[in-house]
Amino acid sequence: MSDAEKGGFVAKVIGDKRRWRQYKARVKQLPPNYGAAVDAMERYLMHFGPMDGDNASSLFEDVADLFERAAADGTPIREIVGDDPVEFADALIRNYSKGGYVAREQKRLTSAIARAAGDDGGPTAGNEGTSR
Repeated sequence: MSDAEKGGFVAKVIGDKRRWRQYKARVKQLPPNYGAAVDAMERYLMHFGPMDGDNASSLFEDVADLFERAAADGTPIREIVGDDPVEFADALIRNYSKGGYVAREQKRLTSAIARAAGDDGGPTAGNEGTSR
């Protein structure tokens, strides 16, 4: 049995509780504006980020690392995230595998479009312009 199965829902979403608590303690130590930025990133990543505990924990820890270094160096928040925080967060997410329903639905969409377009060599191959 995996740690996620032992720990239930929380472990599946955020991973090991000890890692999560350590991450949250690190975020509390940040200057207020950097902490607020990390909290906002966390909210977004909880909805759109990796859905298994290990990847989520790693992602949150990397975000904490990034903002800790930026705060220590005096790097402005806008220099970290740029003009589009959503694009920044999505770029972070792309570096981590997605688990759960997101990856499954992405694969399902890709396969369905390939079949509909005839990319799979099936009966609709070459019939993209024809109607049903």
